[in-house]
Amino acid sequence: MEGPTPVSALIHAATMVTAGVFLIARTSPIFEYTHSILNLVTVVGACTAFFAATVGLMQNDLKRVIAYSTCSQLGYMVFACGLSNYSVGIFHLVNHAFFKALLFLGAGSIIHAVADEQDMRKMGGLKKLIPFTYSMMVIGSLALIGFPFLAGFYSKDIILEVAYGKYTIESHFSYVLGSVGAFLTAFYSTRLVYLTFLSPPNGYKSVICRAYDSSYQICISLFLLSIPSILIGFYAKDMLIGFGSDFWGNAVFISTENMNRVDSEFITYVYKILPVFLSLLGSTLSFLLYSFGSKSLVQLKMSIFGKKIYNFFNKK
Repeated sequence: MEGPTPVSALIHAATMVTAGVFLIARTSPIFEYTHSILNLVTVVGACTAFFAATVGLMQNDLKRVIAYSTCSQLGYMVFACGLSNYSVGIFHLVNHAFFKALLFLGAGSIIHAVADEQDMRKMGGLKKLIPFTYSMMVIGSLALIGFPFLAGFYSKDIILEVAYGKYTIESHFSYVLGSVGAFLTAFYSTRLVYLTFLSPPNGYKSVICRAYDSSYQICISLFLLSIPSILIGFYAKDMLIGFGSDFWGNAVFISTENMNRVDSEFITYVYKILPVFLSLLGSTLSFLLYSFGSKSLVQLKMSIFGKKIYNFFNKK
């Protein structure tokens, strides 16, 4: 899984790690007639989404945070497939590909700028030194968080809607873990942006002073990926998951008793808005804690209980 950032961008966005989701969707005729296995897929996906988000929360390596966020998002795709909403899972896979590639290539641009340093604790203050990379990372992070009207919002939101609208124990379990996962995703994404760009400079003076925006080839790649990271969710939703769309044809099969997209449209408004609220809360809380409560966070981390919790998540 370790590799240069362009390779990471490729394997985390479009190939290898997403192959499992594609396989589940393509073998939907088999899954549709094995309800117990579908329930297992739902529970495992929900646990993955939650577990990987908790691990990403405590990582200090820039690339590892983004890598564990991939693992967490795969959990969302898998449990969407477990709820017999294969097209919704693939829709999130497509959206995720754009903003995850943007984040990894942005991370590569940051690493180039600070003499191949990957530890976020040795960065900081890069906002004014590499402004273009900063703006691209903010767009990628907001799309990942599921900020309203960006790519991640359309797919992640509907995954949690269909989870609640299924009305089974497994689906409500996945809704709860998915919503908590959305909170944690927002928290560690904001933490990444804050520690890298907004916090006071914390690395070697010679390195930070020489930080620079990447070459025009890298900047063009980032810019091209930022456009679909903003727009693809809105423009592709009717084609990929719209009612009456024949986009998938015979590629995906859903038995009539497992269809719940219509039910999910009529769930209580509170449960529709809760994941978005938790995402915004996680992002705000992270920013405030790292801006004004960094000393308290260090004291908490150095306490006996804090060390155990930190090591537990940091060491996976």
